[in-house]
Amino acid sequence: MARSKLAKFKEIAESALVLETGKPIFEEIKGNWHFHYFKNNHPIILEVGCGKGDYTIGMANLFPNKNFIGVDIKGSRLWKGSRLAQEQGLTNVAFLRNFIEQIPDQFAPGEISEIWITFPDPRPKKGDEKKRLTSARYLNMYESLLNPGSLIHFKTDDLDLFEYTLEILQMREAKNLKFSFDLYTSDLQHHTLGIQTTYEKRFLAEGKTIKYLQYTT
Repeated sequence: MARSKLAKFKEIAESALVLETGKPIFEEIKGNWHFHYFKNNHPIILEVGCGKGDYTIGMANLFPNKNFIGVDIKGSRLWKGSRLAQEQGLTNVAFLRNFIEQIPDQFAPGEISEIWITFPDPRPKKGDEKKRLTSARYLNMYESLLNPGSLIHFKTDDLDLFEYTLEILQMREAKNLKFSFDLYTSDLQHHTLGIQTTYEKRFLAEGKTIKYLQYTT
């Protein structure tokens, strides 16, 4: 039987894996993730718009000596990701329930080592450009949280969003920019770690090509 939203939100409220408004740690965590939450100084990797946390969970299994945080506003999705992390006994995972534009309230400059943007809403309407997770204002925000030389990754099936993002990065003369309009026919596959999100699997089954890029701050 499917759990109700209320039951899921109750679990999230009681879960140490999910940080959200109302929990004391939510207000205190900025600049303190390493020692207040993870209890180590391992690099922190962020997945923004993480959904169920496919990349967060997948990378946490691959790299036990790194810490991973998935960020999303949808409680039901984070419920799924936090349950999976708990079932798999992962201690290097956290989920942050918040709007992406508000994450500077939970992270200090330089606290993050790497960022993944995985299959965000393409926001195709012209008036929604500023809401795209790869718009200039979001890229500026991500870069402010990263150390110089850190990687930002982006995966999507949406051609318009990919071309839009590439245009912004090329105008900004992004460092070490690498990209492919068809990831699975390129030599960049290994950079994506063999992890596929729920949406990616669906898009591939529909015959769509996956676009990928990375650059350094």
